[in-house]
Amino acid sequence: MTLSAKSVELLERRARLLGPNVSTFYDEPVHFVKGEGVWLWDADGRKYLDCYNNVPHVGHCNPRVVEAICRQASTLNTHTRYLHDGILDYAEKLTGTMEASLDTAILTCTGSEANDIALRMAEGMTGKRGIIATNATYHGNTSLVSQLGKSNEPAVGFGLDQYFRFVDAPDSYRSPDPDGRGFADAVAEQIAEHEKSAAGFAALVVCPYFLNEGFPDHPNDWLKPVAETVRKAGGLLICDEVQSGFGRTGTHMWAHQKMGVVPDVVTMGKPMANGHPVGGVVTRSEILSTFRKGYRYFNTFGGNPVSCAAAMAVLQEIEDRDLVTHANNVGGHARSRLNLLKQKYDFIGDVRGSGLIFGAEMVLDHETKEPASALTDHVVNAMRQRGIILSKLGRHKNTLKIRPPMPFSIENADLLFDTLDDVLADTPLTQ
Repeated sequence: MTLSAKSVELLERRARLLGPNVSTFYDEPVHFVKGEGVWLWDADGRKYLDCYNNVPHVGHCNPRVVEAICRQASTLNTHTRYLHDGILDYAEKLTGTMEASLDTAILTCTGSEANDIALRMAEGMTGKRGIIATNATYHGNTSLVSQLGKSNEPAVGFGLDQYFRFVDAPDSYRSPDPDGRGFADAVAEQIAEHEKSAAGFAALVVCPYFLNEGFPDHPNDWLKPVAETVRKAGGLLICDEVQSGFGRTGTHMWAHQKMGVVPDVVTMGKPMANGHPVGGVVTRSEILSTFRKGYRYFNTFGGNPVSCAAAMAVLQEIEDRDLVTHANNVGGHARSRLNLLKQKYDFIGDVRGSGLIFGAEMVLDHETKEPASALTDHVVNAMRQRGIILSKLGRHKNTLKIRPPMPFSIENADLLFDTLDDVLADTPLTQ
Protein backbone atom coordinates (compact mmCIF):
# COMPACT_ATOMS: atom_id res chain seq x y z
CA MET A 1 0.00 0.00 0.00
CA THR A 2 1.42 3.37 -1.06
CA LEU A 3 -0.30 6.35 0.47
CA SER A 4 0.22 9.95 -0.58
CA ALA A 5 1.82 12.29 1.92
CA LYS A 6 -1.53 14.07 2.27
CA SER A 7 -3.38 10.81 3.05
CA VAL A 8 -0.78 9.88 5.64
CA GLU A 9 -1.20 13.29 7.25
CA LEU A 10 -4.99 12.94 7.31
CA LEU A 11 -4.81 9.47 8.87
CA GLU A 12 -2.47 10.74 11.56
CA ARG A 13 -4.76 13.68 12.30
CA ARG A 14 -7.80 11.37 12.43
CA ALA A 15 -6.09 9.16 14.99
CA ARG A 16 -5.09 12.17 17.06
CA LEU A 17 -8.28 14.22 16.84
CA LEU A 18 -10.99 11.56 16.43
CA GLY A 19 -9.43 8.78 18.50
CA PRO A 20 -8.59 5.18 17.63
CA ASN A 21 -10.68 2.72 15.61
CA VAL A 22 -12.27 5.31 13.31
CA SER A 23 -12.70 3.05 10.32
CA THR A 24 -11.90 3.81 6.70
CA PHE A 25 -12.72 1.90 3.53
CA TYR A 26 -10.09 0.06 1.50
CA ASP A 27 -6.49 -0.95 2.15
CA GLU A 28 -5.53 2.39 0.64
CA PRO A 29 -8.06 4.91 2.01
CA VAL A 30 -9.38 7.34 -0.57
CA HIS A 31 -9.55 11.13 -0.07
CA PHE A 32 -12.62 12.46 -1.87
CA VAL A 33 -13.04 16.19 -2.42
CA LYS A 34 -15.94 16.48 -4.89
CA GLY A 35 -19.07 14.66 -6.00
CA GLU A 36 -21.57 15.05 -8.84
CA GLY A 37 -24.30 12.61 -9.82
CA VAL A 38 -22.78 9.12 -9.69
CA TRP A 39 -19.19 10.40 -9.77
CA LEU A 40 -16.61 11.25 -7.11
CA TRP A 41 -13.21 12.93 -7.44
CA ASP A 42 -10.22 12.47 -5.15
CA ALA A 43 -7.70 15.08 -4.07
CA ASP A 44 -5.48 14.24 -7.06
CA GLY A 45 -8.31 14.88 -9.51
CA ARG A 46 -9.00 11.21 -10.28
CA LYS A 47 -12.60 10.36 -11.14
CA TYR A 48 -14.39 7.38 -9.55
CA LEU A 49 -17.72 5.72 -10.36
CA ASP A 50 -19.76 5.48 -7.15
CA CYS A 51 -21.43 2.07 -7.02
CA TYR A 52 -21.87 2.02 -3.25
CA ASN A 53 -23.29 5.15 -1.66
CA ASN A 54 -27.01 5.21 -1.06
CA VAL A 55 -26.91 8.37 1.06
CA PRO A 56 -26.78 10.69 -2.01
CA HIS A 57 -29.91 8.87 -3.14
CA VAL A 58 -30.71 11.11 -6.10
CA GLY A 59 -27.06 11.79 -6.91
CA HIS A 60 -24.17 13.61 -5.29
CA CYS A 61 -24.82 17.37 -5.03
CA ASN A 62 -28.20 17.01 -6.72
CA PRO A 63 -29.12 20.53 -7.96
CA ARG A 64 -32.74 20.35 -6.80
CA VAL A 65 -31.72 19.34 -3.27
CA VAL A 66 -28.88 21.86 -3.08
CA GLU A 67 -31.18 24.66 -4.22
CA ALA A 68 -33.89 23.66 -1.72
CA ILE A 69 -31.40 23.67 1.17
CA CYS A 70 -29.92 27.03 0.18
CA ARG A 71 -33.32 28.65 -0.38
CA GLN A 72 -34.73 27.53 2.98
CA ALA A 73 -31.51 28.18 4.92
CA SER A 74 -31.52 31.76 3.64
CA THR A 75 -35.12 32.22 4.81
CA LEU A 76 -35.70 30.44 8.13
CA ASN A 77 -34.45 27.48 10.13
CA THR A 78 -35.83 26.69 13.58
CA HIS A 79 -37.47 23.85 15.50
CA THR A 80 -40.97 22.36 15.41
CA ARG A 81 -42.35 24.11 18.49
CA TYR A 82 -43.09 26.98 16.14
CA LEU A 83 -45.64 26.48 13.40
CA HIS A 84 -44.26 25.83 9.94
CA ASP A 85 -45.92 24.27 6.92
CA GLY A 86 -42.78 22.57 5.59
CA ILE A 87 -42.93 19.62 7.98
CA LEU A 88 -46.66 19.16 7.34
CA ASP A 89 -46.27 19.27 3.56
CA TYR A 90 -43.47 16.73 3.76
CA ALA A 91 -45.24 14.38 6.19
CA GLU A 92 -48.31 14.46 3.96
CA LYS A 93 -46.32 13.63 0.82
CA LEU A 94 -44.23 10.95 2.57
CA THR A 95 -47.18 9.12 4.11
CA GLY A 96 -48.94 9.42 0.75
CA THR A 97 -46.39 6.97 -0.68
CA MET A 98 -47.41 4.31 1.85
CA GLU A 99 -50.51 2.38 2.79
CA ALA A 100 -53.48 4.35 4.15
CA SER A 101 -53.01 3.06 7.71
CA LEU A 102 -49.49 4.55 7.85
CA ASP A 103 -50.71 8.11 8.17
CA THR A 104 -48.56 9.92 10.76
CA ALA A 105 -44.86 10.69 11.13
CA ILE A 106 -42.09 11.82 13.46
CA LEU A 107 -38.96 13.33 11.95
CA THR A 108 -35.54 12.78 13.51
CA CYS A 109 -31.93 13.39 12.47
CA THR A 110 -30.81 9.80 12.02
CA GLY A 111 -32.04 6.28 11.40
CA SER A 112 -30.66 5.28 14.79
CA GLU A 113 -32.99 7.76 16.48
CA ALA A 114 -35.87 6.54 14.34
CA ASN A 115 -35.32 2.92 15.36
CA ASP A 116 -34.94 3.93 19.00
CA ILE A 117 -38.35 5.60 18.82
CA ALA A 118 -39.84 2.55 17.07
CA LEU A 119 -38.79 0.29 19.94
CA ARG A 120 -40.37 2.65 22.43
CA MET A 121 -43.54 2.71 20.35
CA ALA A 122 -43.64 -1.08 20.58
CA GLU A 123 -43.26 -0.92 24.34
CA GLY A 124 -45.96 1.71 24.59
CA MET A 125 -48.45 -0.27 22.53
CA THR A 126 -47.84 -3.70 24.05
CA GLY A 127 -46.64 -2.92 27.58
CA LYS A 128 -43.80 -5.37 26.86
CA ARG A 129 -40.13 -5.02 25.98
CA GLY A 130 -39.03 -8.19 24.17
CA ILE A 131 -37.60 -7.50 20.71
CA ILE A 132 -36.60 -9.96 17.98
CA ALA A 133 -34.13 -9.26 15.15
CA THR A 134 -31.92 -11.30 12.85
CA ASN A 135 -28.42 -12.24 13.96
CA ALA A 136 -26.57 -10.60 11.07
CA THR A 137 -27.98 -7.11 10.85
CA TYR A 138 -27.48 -3.51 11.97
CA HIS A 139 -30.15 -1.02 12.98
CA GLY A 140 -28.21 1.87 14.51
CA ASN A 141 -25.96 2.98 17.33
CA THR A 142 -27.96 4.35 20.25
CA SER A 143 -27.47 2.44 23.51
CA LEU A 144 -30.79 0.68 22.95
CA VAL A 145 -30.66 0.04 19.21
CA SER A 146 -27.00 -1.01 19.17
CA GLN A 147 -28.04 -4.15 21.06
CA LEU A 148 -29.79 -5.31 17.87
CA GLY A 149 -26.55 -5.37 15.88
CA LYS A 150 -25.10 -8.85 16.24
CA SER A 151 -22.95 -8.19 13.17
CA ASN A 152 -21.43 -5.20 14.96
CA GLU A 153 -22.11 -6.07 18.58
CA PRO A 154 -20.93 -3.56 21.21
CA ALA A 155 -18.32 -4.88 23.62
CA VAL A 156 -19.80 -2.86 26.48
CA GLY A 157 -23.27 -1.52 27.14
CA PHE A 158 -26.10 -1.10 29.61
CA GLY A 159 -26.98 -4.76 30.09
CA LEU A 160 -30.05 -4.68 27.86
CA ASP A 161 -29.50 -8.14 26.42
CA GLN A 162 -32.41 -9.64 28.37
CA TYR A 163 -34.78 -7.74 26.07
CA PHE A 164 -33.37 -9.00 22.77
CA ARG A 165 -33.59 -12.37 21.08
CA PHE A 166 -32.34 -13.33 17.62
CA VAL A 167 -33.16 -15.60 14.71
CA ASP A 168 -30.85 -16.76 11.96
CA ALA A 169 -30.71 -14.30 9.10
CA PRO A 170 -32.37 -15.70 5.99
CA ASP A 171 -29.95 -17.13 3.42
CA SER A 172 -31.54 -18.10 0.11
CA TYR A 173 -28.23 -19.47 -1.22
CA ARG A 174 -27.33 -21.88 1.60
CA SER A 175 -30.65 -22.41 3.40
CA PRO A 176 -33.54 -21.81 1.00
CA ASP A 177 -36.86 -20.84 2.55
CA PRO A 178 -38.94 -20.09 -0.54
CA ASP A 179 -42.23 -19.20 1.14
CA GLY A 180 -40.89 -17.60 4.35
CA ARG A 181 -42.50 -20.14 6.65
CA GLY A 182 -39.20 -21.35 8.05
CA PHE A 183 -38.35 -17.79 9.07
CA ALA A 184 -41.80 -17.34 10.59
CA ASP A 185 -41.40 -20.55 12.60
CA ALA A 186 -38.02 -19.40 13.93
CA VAL A 187 -39.55 -16.09 15.00
CA ALA A 188 -42.43 -17.95 16.68
CA GLU A 189 -39.92 -19.93 18.78
CA GLN A 190 -38.29 -16.73 20.00
CA ILE A 191 -41.67 -15.13 20.70
CA ALA A 192 -42.46 -18.08 22.95
CA GLU A 193 -39.15 -17.63 24.78
CA HIS A 194 -39.85 -13.94 25.29
CA GLU A 195 -43.29 -14.71 26.64
CA LYS A 196 -41.78 -17.04 29.23
CA SER A 197 -39.73 -14.13 30.60
CA ALA A 198 -40.63 -10.91 32.32
CA ALA A 199 -39.93 -9.00 29.11
CA GLY A 200 -42.77 -10.45 27.04
CA PHE A 201 -42.91 -9.93 23.27
CA ALA A 202 -43.20 -6.43 21.81
CA ALA A 203 -41.88 -6.39 18.23
CA LEU A 204 -39.96 -7.92 15.36
CA VAL A 205 -37.50 -5.53 13.66
CA VAL A 206 -36.30 -6.31 10.14
CA CYS A 207 -35.01 -4.64 7.04
CA PRO A 208 -37.67 -5.98 4.67
CA TYR A 209 -35.06 -6.67 1.99
CA PHE A 210 -32.40 -7.91 4.47
CA LEU A 211 -29.65 -5.80 2.95
CA ASN A 212 -27.03 -6.21 5.66
CA GLU A 213 -27.70 -9.93 5.64
CA GLY A 214 -26.68 -10.12 1.95
CA PHE A 215 -30.09 -9.33 0.35
CA PRO A 216 -31.25 -12.96 -0.07
CA ASP A 217 -33.26 -13.79 -3.16
CA HIS A 218 -36.86 -13.96 -1.94
CA PRO A 219 -40.08 -13.80 -3.95
CA ASN A 220 -42.57 -11.00 -3.50
CA ASP A 221 -44.80 -11.42 -0.43
CA TRP A 222 -42.12 -13.43 1.41
CA LEU A 223 -42.71 -11.62 4.71
CA LYS A 224 -46.43 -12.41 4.91
CA PRO A 225 -46.08 -15.53 7.10
CA VAL A 226 -43.90 -13.84 9.70
CA ALA A 227 -46.15 -10.78 9.77
CA GLU A 228 -49.08 -13.06 10.59
CA THR A 229 -47.03 -14.71 13.33
CA VAL A 230 -46.11 -11.38 14.90
CA ARG A 231 -49.68 -10.03 14.78
CA LYS A 232 -51.11 -13.25 16.23
CA ALA A 233 -48.76 -12.86 19.20
CA GLY A 234 -49.86 -9.25 19.75
CA GLY A 235 -46.56 -7.73 18.68
CA LEU A 236 -45.63 -4.98 16.24
CA LEU A 237 -43.85 -5.41 12.91
CA ILE A 238 -41.17 -2.73 12.49
CA CYS A 239 -39.66 -2.40 9.01
CA ASP A 240 -36.34 -0.57 8.84
CA GLU A 241 -36.34 0.97 5.35
CA VAL A 242 -33.16 3.02 5.83
CA GLN A 243 -31.39 1.12 3.04
CA SER A 244 -34.21 -0.57 1.15
CA GLY A 245 -36.68 2.28 0.78
CA PHE A 246 -37.33 5.23 -1.53
CA GLY A 247 -37.67 3.09 -4.65
CA ARG A 248 -34.35 1.28 -4.50
CA THR A 249 -35.80 -2.18 -5.19
CA GLY A 250 -37.14 -0.89 -8.52
CA THR A 251 -40.46 -2.68 -8.09
CA HIS A 252 -42.03 -0.60 -5.32
CA MET A 253 -41.39 2.63 -3.47
CA TRP A 254 -40.86 0.61 -0.27
CA ALA A 255 -39.41 -2.86 0.16
CA HIS A 256 -42.15 -3.83 2.62
CA GLN A 257 -44.62 -3.40 -0.25
CA LYS A 258 -42.53 -5.77 -2.36
CA MET A 259 -42.46 -8.25 0.51
CA GLY A 260 -46.24 -8.14 0.87
CA VAL A 261 -46.75 -6.61 4.31
CA VAL A 262 -48.07 -3.44 5.90
CA PRO A 263 -45.84 -2.74 8.90
CA ASP A 264 -47.01 -1.16 12.10
CA VAL A 265 -43.96 1.11 12.06
CA VAL A 266 -41.61 2.12 9.23
CA THR A 267 -38.25 3.73 9.98
CA MET A 268 -36.08 5.73 7.58
CA GLY A 269 -32.76 7.54 7.54
CA LYS A 270 -29.65 7.82 5.33
CA PRO A 271 -31.04 8.56 1.83
CA MET A 272 -34.05 10.50 3.08
CA ALA A 273 -32.61 13.95 2.29
CA ASN A 274 -29.65 13.05 0.06
CA GLY A 275 -27.08 13.42 2.81
CA HIS A 276 -28.70 16.15 4.88
CA PRO A 277 -29.15 14.51 8.33
CA VAL A 278 -32.80 13.45 8.30
CA GLY A 279 -34.47 10.35 9.70
CA GLY A 280 -38.07 9.49 10.32
CA VAL A 281 -40.76 7.18 11.64
CA VAL A 282 -44.08 6.58 9.91
CA THR A 283 -46.79 4.70 11.75
CA ARG A 284 -50.50 4.44 12.48
CA SER A 285 -52.09 7.37 14.23
CA GLU A 286 -53.08 5.33 17.29
CA ILE A 287 -49.49 4.13 17.77
CA LEU A 288 -48.14 7.65 17.53
CA SER A 289 -50.84 8.91 19.88
CA THR A 290 -49.93 6.25 22.47
CA PHE A 291 -46.26 7.10 22.09
CA ARG A 292 -46.90 10.82 22.54
CA LYS A 293 -48.85 10.15 25.76
CA GLY A 294 -46.15 7.91 27.21
CA TYR A 295 -43.03 9.78 26.12
CA ARG A 296 -42.50 13.52 26.13
CA TYR A 297 -40.37 13.28 23.00
CA PHE A 298 -38.89 16.35 21.35
CA ASN A 299 -36.03 16.66 18.87
CA THR A 300 -34.55 20.13 18.40
CA PHE A 301 -33.31 19.50 14.88
CA GLY A 302 -35.74 16.81 13.74
CA GLY A 303 -38.15 18.22 11.16
CA ASN A 304 -36.56 21.65 10.96
CA PRO A 305 -37.49 23.67 7.84
CA VAL A 306 -34.18 23.12 6.03
CA SER A 307 -34.27 19.36 6.61
CA CYS A 308 -37.86 19.17 5.39
CA ALA A 309 -37.00 21.19 2.27
CA ALA A 310 -34.15 18.80 1.47
CA ALA A 311 -36.29 15.72 2.09
CA MET A 312 -39.15 17.11 -0.01
CA ALA A 313 -36.75 17.75 -2.87
CA VAL A 314 -35.72 14.08 -2.80
CA LEU A 315 -39.31 12.88 -3.09
CA GLN A 316 -39.94 15.34 -5.93
CA GLU A 317 -36.82 14.17 -7.75
CA ILE A 318 -37.82 10.50 -7.43
CA GLU A 319 -41.28 11.29 -8.77
CA ASP A 320 -40.35 13.72 -11.56
CA ARG A 321 -37.53 11.54 -12.94
CA ASP A 322 -39.43 8.26 -12.39
CA LEU A 323 -36.40 6.86 -10.61
CA VAL A 324 -38.23 3.76 -9.39
CA THR A 325 -38.83 2.57 -12.96
CA HIS A 326 -35.28 3.63 -13.83
CA ALA A 327 -33.91 1.50 -10.98
CA ASN A 328 -35.87 -1.50 -12.23
CA ASN A 329 -34.57 -1.13 -15.79
CA VAL A 330 -30.94 -0.58 -14.87
CA GLY A 331 -31.04 -3.26 -12.19
CA GLY A 332 -32.31 -5.84 -14.68
CA HIS A 333 -29.44 -5.05 -17.03
CA ALA A 334 -26.94 -5.17 -14.17
CA ARG A 335 -28.03 -8.62 -13.02
CA SER A 336 -27.82 -9.88 -16.62
CA ARG A 337 -24.24 -8.67 -16.82
CA LEU A 338 -23.46 -10.29 -13.45
CA ASN A 339 -24.94 -13.60 -14.57
CA LEU A 340 -22.69 -13.56 -17.62
CA LEU A 341 -19.71 -13.13 -15.30
CA LYS A 342 -21.02 -15.98 -13.16
CA GLN A 343 -20.86 -18.27 -16.19
CA LYS A 344 -17.27 -17.16 -16.78
CA TYR A 345 -15.81 -17.25 -13.26
CA ASP A 346 -16.16 -20.21 -10.90
CA PHE A 347 -15.76 -18.11 -7.78
CA ILE A 348 -19.09 -16.34 -8.37
CA GLY A 349 -21.48 -18.62 -6.51
CA ASP A 350 -24.71 -16.62 -6.58
CA VAL A 351 -26.11 -13.49 -8.21
CA ARG A 352 -29.07 -11.66 -6.70
CA GLY A 353 -30.73 -8.32 -6.13
CA SER A 354 -33.62 -6.11 -7.17
CA GLY A 355 -33.47 -2.70 -8.78
CA LEU A 356 -30.38 -0.80 -7.72
CA ILE A 357 -29.40 -3.36 -5.10
CA PHE A 358 -27.40 -6.13 -6.68
CA GLY A 359 -24.31 -8.19 -6.07
CA ALA A 360 -22.57 -11.53 -6.22
CA GLU A 361 -21.63 -13.96 -3.48
CA MET A 362 -18.06 -15.17 -3.87
CA VAL A 363 -17.16 -18.77 -3.00
CA LEU A 364 -14.13 -21.04 -3.18
CA ASP A 365 -16.18 -24.07 -4.18
CA HIS A 366 -19.64 -24.33 -5.76
CA GLU A 367 -20.41 -27.60 -4.03
CA THR A 368 -19.41 -26.67 -0.48
CA LYS A 369 -20.22 -22.96 -0.96
CA GLU A 370 -17.18 -22.14 1.18
CA PRO A 371 -17.08 -18.32 1.48
CA ALA A 372 -14.29 -16.57 -0.42
CA SER A 373 -14.00 -13.72 2.07
CA ALA A 374 -10.37 -12.82 1.39
CA LEU A 375 -10.94 -12.99 -2.36
CA THR A 376 -13.92 -10.65 -2.03
CA ASP A 377 -11.81 -8.19 -0.09
CA HIS A 378 -9.16 -8.37 -2.81
CA VAL A 379 -11.76 -7.65 -5.50
CA VAL A 380 -13.18 -4.65 -3.63
CA ASN A 381 -9.72 -3.14 -3.21
CA ALA A 382 -8.71 -3.88 -6.81
CA MET A 383 -11.89 -2.16 -8.06
CA ARG A 384 -11.06 0.88 -5.95
CA GLN A 385 -7.64 1.03 -7.61
CA ARG A 386 -9.39 1.04 -11.00
CA GLY A 387 -11.75 3.86 -10.08
CA ILE A 388 -14.85 1.89 -9.04
CA ILE A 389 -16.24 2.29 -5.51
CA LEU A 390 -18.13 -0.66 -4.01
CA SER A 391 -18.07 -2.75 -0.85
CA LYS A 392 -18.89 -6.13 0.68
CA LEU A 393 -21.33 -7.47 3.25
CA GLY A 394 -23.10 -10.57 4.54
CA ARG A 395 -22.39 -12.88 7.43
CA HIS A 396 -19.10 -13.98 5.83
CA LYS A 397 -18.30 -10.59 4.20
CA ASN A 398 -18.12 -12.39 0.87
CA THR A 399 -20.95 -10.70 -1.04
CA LEU A 400 -20.22 -7.75 -3.30
CA LYS A 401 -22.51 -4.92 -2.23
CA ILE A 402 -23.46 -2.70 -5.15
CA ARG A 403 -25.92 0.00 -4.18
CA PRO A 404 -25.29 3.13 -6.28
CA PRO A 405 -27.13 6.46 -6.34
CA MET A 406 -30.46 6.15 -8.13
CA PRO A 407 -29.45 8.03 -11.35
CA PHE A 408 -26.96 5.20 -12.06
CA SER A 409 -27.34 4.32 -15.75
CA ILE A 410 -26.94 1.32 -18.03
CA GLU A 411 -23.74 2.92 -19.34
CA ASN A 412 -22.49 3.22 -15.75
CA ALA A 413 -23.36 -0.44 -15.16
CA ASP A 414 -21.43 -1.48 -18.27
CA LEU A 415 -18.36 0.40 -17.06
CA LEU A 416 -18.71 -1.30 -13.67
CA PHE A 417 -18.94 -4.81 -15.11
CA ASP A 418 -16.31 -4.32 -17.79
CA THR A 419 -13.95 -3.30 -15.00
CA LEU A 420 -15.08 -6.13 -12.74
CA ASP A 421 -14.44 -8.58 -15.59
CA ASP A 422 -10.87 -7.30 -15.87
CA VAL A 423 -10.34 -7.56 -12.10
CA LEU A 424 -11.76 -11.08 -11.88
CA ALA A 425 -9.59 -12.18 -14.80
CA ASP A 426 -6.54 -11.10 -12.79
CA THR A 427 -7.75 -12.61 -9.51
CA PRO A 428 -6.27 -15.99 -8.53
CA LEU A 429 -8.68 -18.33 -6.76
CA THR A 430 -6.16 -18.70 -3.96
CA GLN A 431 -6.80 -15.17 -2.72
